[in-house]
Amino acid sequence: MFFQKDIETMSRKQLEELQLERLKWTVDYCYKNVPFYTKKLDEAGVTADKIKSLDDIKYIPPTTKADLRDNYPFGLFAKPMKEIVRLHASSGTTGKPTVVGYTKHDLDLWSDCMARLCTAAGATSDDIVQISFGYGMFTGALGLHYGLEKIGATVIPNSSGNTEKALMYMRDFGTTVLVATPSYALYMCETAKSLEYPMSDYKLRLGLLGSEGCTPEMRTQIENGWGLFATDNYGMSELIGPGVSGECQERCGLHFNEDYFLPEIVDPETLETRDEGEYGELLVTTLTKEGIPLLRYRTRDITKLNYEPCKCGRTHARMEKVQGRSDDMLKIRGVNIFPSQIESVLIGMDQVSPHYQLVVRREGFADTLEVQVELVDSSLLDSYGKIQELQKNIAKRIQTVLGIQCKISIVEHGTIERFVGKAKRVVDLRKENK
Repeated sequence: MFFQKDIETMSRKQLEELQLERLKWTVDYCYKNVPFYTKKLDEAGVTADKIKSLDDIKYIPPTTKADLRDNYPFGLFAKPMKEIVRLHASSGTTGKPTVVGYTKHDLDLWSDCMARLCTAAGATSDDIVQISFGYGMFTGALGLHYGLEKIGATVIPNSSGNTEKALMYMRDFGTTVLVATPSYALYMCETAKSLEYPMSDYKLRLGLLGSEGCTPEMRTQIENGWGLFATDNYGMSELIGPGVSGECQERCGLHFNEDYFLPEIVDPETLETRDEGEYGELLVTTLTKEGIPLLRYRTRDITKLNYEPCKCGRTHARMEKVQGRSDDMLKIRGVNIFPSQIESVLIGMDQVSPHYQLVVRREGFADTLEVQVELVDSSLLDSYGKIQELQKNIAKRIQTVLGIQCKISIVEHGTIERFVGKAKRVVDLRKENK
C-alpha cells in the first residue's frame, strides 16, 4: 500500500513549517529562473527573505491563465529545454493552449501525488484499472497511469471513444477500477445496459472520477448503475495535472497534497483572504516544481477548505467539491447560477436522463436560460399532458432551489450530445442575440 504516513499524517505545525521553507525556496527559484516572475516580484517588492510567515504570501501578485498564454509556449519555464522531459498542453478549445513542462523530478513528484490519492480512494496492487481518459496532450490519462503503476496496479490504457470495445475489454480483462469523467462513466453504463451482456459480467468495484465536476446526485447514478464506489480527484494541467487533491474512502472532502501545493481561498473579486470554512476562489502555489513553478495561480474554482484531521488519519487540508468556476458562473436576472446546481435538481428524477444542456440567450436587455432535458423513455413524448406536467415539475424545482424561472425543453432520448472528455453543459448564444 502506498501510504506515506510521515508526510500524510504530519501535524499542522510541522506541515506549515515545511510549507514555509518550500515557499521561500519557490519564490527565490522563480525570481532567479523566470524573467516574468523577476519583473513581477520586483514590482511588488517581494523577495524570499521577506517571506517571514505563510500569511506573507498575500504580498505576491497572483498568476493567471492569461499570463501562461501571453508567455506561450515556454516563457514561464524555469529550466532549459534539455532538462524538460515531457510537454503537455491544456485541453482548451479557444486561443492558444497553456503549455506545461516537466523535469524528471516533476514526473516523480506527480506519480507520488497520484499514488497517494489512488491509495486513499481504495485502489491496490490487486486491481486491474481501465483508463478511459483520452491520452495525448491532456494530463489526465498519464497522470493516473503512472500513479496507478507506482502502487502496482495493472493498467489498461484504453483511452476514450469506441465504447463497445472498451466494454469488451472490461468484461474480458476483469477490470475492477474505472478511470473516467463522470459523464463518460454514465454513458459507458448506459451503453453496457443496451448490449446483450448481463451487468454481472462486469467486475467494477471502484471509480476514480475526475476532469469535470460530479454532483452527489450524478455520483449516486454512477454507483447504482455500475455497482461500484466512486471518488473524485482534482487537479489541472497548469499545476501538475490530476493529483493536487482527492477523496479518501471517507469521502468528506478532497485531501490536498499540501507538502507540494499551498492552497488559499480568496474573494474572487477583491482577492482578500477568506476565513477558514468560507467559500471563495482557490489559489494554489506549487512548492517543489522545477519545470514551470507557479505563484498563487488563480484556478477560478469556487470551494472551501477544512483543516481538521480526517477520520482516515490524514491531516492535510480537505477541499470541498468544487461548486463551480468563477468564470463559468451564469448570472440570470441578477441570480448567480452554477451548472452543478441545475444538475442537482435534474439528476435522480425518474423520467429524465442525466444528460442535459443549458442554453443562455439575450432577449432585449435580459439574459434568459433554457434547460434542455433528455427523456429516459421517448414514448412519453406521445402524451402532451405528461410532458407538460414534467416541464412544470422541473421548472418548479429549479425555481425553488435557485429562485429563477426558466424555459424547460424536453427532448428525445439520445438527442443531447454524449462526451468522452469534459462535458460541455452550457451553450452561450448571447453574442448571437445582440
